[in-house]
Amino acid sequence: MSVGVGVIGAGMMGTAHVVTLTNGVAGAHVAAVSDADPARADAAAGAGGARAIADPHALIADPAVDAVVVASFDTTHEEFVLACIAAGKRVLCEKPLATTADACLRVIDAELAGGRRLVSLGFMRRYDPGYESIKARLDDGGIGAVLLVHCAHRNAVAPAIYTSEMLITSSAVHEIDIARWLLGEEIVGATVRAPRRTSQAPDGLLDPQLVLLETASGVLIDVEVFVNARYGYDIRCELVGETGTLRLDEQIAPDFRERFEVAYRRELDCWVRGLDDGANAWDGYAANAVADACLESLASGVRAEVRLAGRPALYA
Repeated sequence: MSVGVGVIGAGMMGTAHVVTLTNGVAGAHVAAVSDADPARADAAAGAGGARAIADPHALIADPAVDAVVVASFDTTHEEFVLACIAAGKRVLCEKPLATTADACLRVIDAELAGGRRLVSLGFMRRYDPGYESIKARLDDGGIGAVLLVHCAHRNAVAPAIYTSEMLITSSAVHEIDIARWLLGEEIVGATVRAPRRTSQAPDGLLDPQLVLLETASGVLIDVEVFVNARYGYDIRCELVGETGTLRLDEQIAPDFRERFEVAYRRELDCWVRGLDDGANAWDGYAANAVADACLESLASGVRAEVRLAGRPALYA
């Protein structure tokens, strides 16, 4: 039986998901698409052979929709994810889960009330073959205890809407999640520094930034975020252990969609099949909490503590 997927948001990511679900994922079809712009919804729906539904809540309630992808504006994520939970439908939400850590906790409370996990987060790097290889070798003890993690997140050109805060909330948040996933522990502290601005950045944009994260066991993670690097999209990661190092192969791409094309497809495939191996609502909350600490440090210039609630057993 084919899973009918409803897609809320027909922008760049939503439309990409429609195409991938239609052409690259077995056992699924796009049943409906909704967007604040009716023309965009019609275009994306046509690409997937689906119906356009003006009201996203009507899409969630539609009996032809078995599961929902939320790829709309960040400020709408909490509302639509909560509606999916209330309807008892699985939902894959693009990051962020919500715009604040407190809002993420409301989503977690809704899942706890229902007694089951319905929410997956779009941290697609967990499905990237390069990161998966690092994770497998790390878990096998290949480099001993990890001491340091070096990361870089470089975009060729940032969108015009990018703010200094978005270098953290829209870019470095991926490194936050992947570090938690690779190391299997929480991040407890964050320090952010902004060096001399690149002349390629618009006025007022603090680009690049250097983020220093600390885990509960004392691992230090440095993340260079540079969103106007011009030469391409370049993601780097190296883990330094007591007996060796592990790092991603260099793959410079035009943009994130090409670099993580395989990861996006594998993420959707696993989600459609109901495999519970991706990021969940707790991961979305934890990433937000770390990002909040990063923003606090960016504003104050000093180290900030990460404030995390107790982890419920549902997310053990």
